[in-house]
Amino acid sequence: MIRTLGFKHDGTCFDNISLNEIKSDQFAWYWVDFNQPTPEEEKELTSTFDFHPLAVEDCIERDYQRPKLDDYHDYIFFLLHSLPKETYDALELNLFVNDKMLVTFHHEELRSVNQLFEKLQHYSVKEAVDPVNLVHAIVDNIVDEYFPYVYGIEDQLNHIEERTDENSSHDLMDRLYDVRHDMQKLRRSLLPMRDLLYRLLNTTQISIDKEQQLYFQDIYDHVIKLVEMLESYRDFSSDIRDNYISVSSDKMNNIMMTLTVITTIFMPLTFIAGLYGMNFIHIPELEFQNGYFVVLGVMALIATVMFFIFRKIGWLRFSRSRKKKRRRIFLK
Repeated sequence: MIRTLGFKHDGTCFDNISLNEIKSDQFAWYWVDFNQPTPEEEKELTSTFDFHPLAVEDCIERDYQRPKLDDYHDYIFFLLHSLPKETYDALELNLFVNDKMLVTFHHEELRSVNQLFEKLQHYSVKEAVDPVNLVHAIVDNIVDEYFPYVYGIEDQLNHIEERTDENSSHDLMDRLYDVRHDMQKLRRSLLPMRDLLYRLLNTTQISIDKEQQLYFQDIYDHVIKLVEMLESYRDFSSDIRDNYISVSSDKMNNIMMTLTVITTIFMPLTFIAGLYGMNFIHIPELEFQNGYFVVLGVMALIATVMFFIFRKIGWLRFSRSRKKKRRRIFLK
């Protein structure tokens, strides 16, 4: 589907205009949105707008591509990553922009584009609106989509850390690796977008006044904050993993120490039981009337004394649950 908005010099807006008509001089500038286009509609990128073949190829290609900004002769080409609801798999948004046009292209429905397009359709006069303002609004919406996901990463890490102190289940590590994988997906999108915005602030292909630069700088600062948060979370996840390994090793050492102590305690008991279990006819103690109970008492005494000795020297420890106060690892 191809949607169009044409803006005249007095700010009035018209929608559903043909591609041939929208490029006429009666419009000061226009927005064309290729929303889940068909193969025939994709050809309009070349036949109607004469965009560079490399940029068109980037639009049509469905394999993963990193965000980028390319300067062409009379327009700028963007490739951005938008986040859908409830998933960390980014969706691509392609933009062609100059002072007279904005062309957006995406294979999936995007909230950042649809909300803005529908908002503009409901107003007849668009004062102080131009392609640069729309680009700012779209990019701002996209960047804002990342914050709930990044803060969600923090909540998951805090929850994993609390449970790691209580148990060392392998399920926690599986979940931690999933979270680290999600963080890597976010970093793959945000790091190139940071570079993209830096180049946009320094481009000369489109007219960005000082006021607009301030708004783009604000988005740039938000992206830097998101990247720094992810870097902090990555270090935090490494600490959780190291803590898990430490807790697991400590528990294993305690188990081995306990088994060693038990084995050591039973060594003299086994010796006594084996001594009086030998198949000799003349063993003096076997003729004692209370010999059986005496031997049991001696064995119990030996086991009790050895138990308290091992406990006193610290060879027997009983694990205690370590409670930690939940911490906030990045200021919002």
